[in-house]
Amino acid sequence: MERINLKTGSRVELIDITAKVQAAITKSKAKDGVCFIFCPHTTAGLTINENADPSVRRDIIDSLNEIVPAHARYAHAEGNADSHIKSSLFGPSLSVFIENGALVLGTWQGIYFCESDGPRSREVWIKTL
Repeated sequence: MERINLKTGSRVELIDITAKVQAAITKSKAKDGVCFIFCPHTTAGLTINENADPSVRRDIIDSLNEIVPAHARYAHAEGNADSHIKSSLFGPSLSVFIENGALVLGTWQGIYFCESDGPRSREVWIKTL
């Protein structure tokens, strides 16, 4: 298993980790199989989305903040209930095929770490089979 270490810089942020995941696959020497990507945090998640136009990330963040505002009448006392909800919308894991040692993604797709309670130091775990 490989670990990717990240330092996020904003409360809500999408970080393109596609190249880091590919580097982990290359290091593992996996040629064909599946890459499992896992986020071990309850206030962050993972998604696959467009990586050609950076405005898509901004639109996702703006929409998330509108749908799940930071300050609402939440019961969770730590002040980050919105972060837990946002991370649940993304989910903690992804599975991506590997062919010829490379991630199999659509033309415009990238893998994103989705921070909802930053800035923080985070990890993403990678396992290839």
